[in-house]
Amino acid sequence: MKKILHIISSPKGENSYSVKLGNAIIDKVKLANPGSIVSVKDLTVNPFPHLEEATLNAFYTPAENHTLENKKAIKNSDLAIAELKEADIIVIGAPLWNFGIPSVLKAWIDHIARANVTFKYSEAGPEGLIKGKTVYVAMASGAIYSSGPFQAFDFVSTYLKGLLGFLGMTDLTVFRVEGSAYPGQAEAALKTGIASIEL
Repeated sequence: MKKILHIISSPKGENSYSVKLGNAIIDKVKLANPGSIVSVKDLTVNPFPHLEEATLNAFYTPAENHTLENKKAIKNSDLAIAELKEADIIVIGAPLWNFGIPSVLKAWIDHIARANVTFKYSEAGPEGLIKGKTVYVAMASGAIYSSGPFQAFDFVSTYLKGLLGFLGMTDLTVFRVEGSAYPGQAEAALKTGIASIEL
């Protein structure tokens, strides 16, 4: 049995290719791990606020010195990190928008990337503190970015691998539905993406 956290960042609901691919990944995880529990976090329904001065002040105030204002400012971050730590497997739906991730996903990331909580610095350099997780990215793009002339414009997979790896989540695999915007290719793109899932 695994605890699965499904992060959704597309507002298209069940019409979203990143959601469809994410669900297909979860289906395969559940097939391999009967009794697994799925927790869905739809960032388009309950978006995280952008970081403000009060939140940053709370980040850099030691927990033992937190005021009520600090605790209020940091509650979204604390909740997101607790959900991350609780999960065994994280599935992140990530549509490619303007070569990058949706702002709701970036806002969530800004709340989980916290010095001395999810990463720390030492004499040896930075160390990620969220370890032992398996991460699957369900990436969707209208064009093809895994190879060819647009590969250099894929700032989704590279960013997520780098950032989540920095936090300690180095066991990360990207699956893709790509080329769905090409005339007549949407259905084939989805089938190819789902068929590529190997856990």
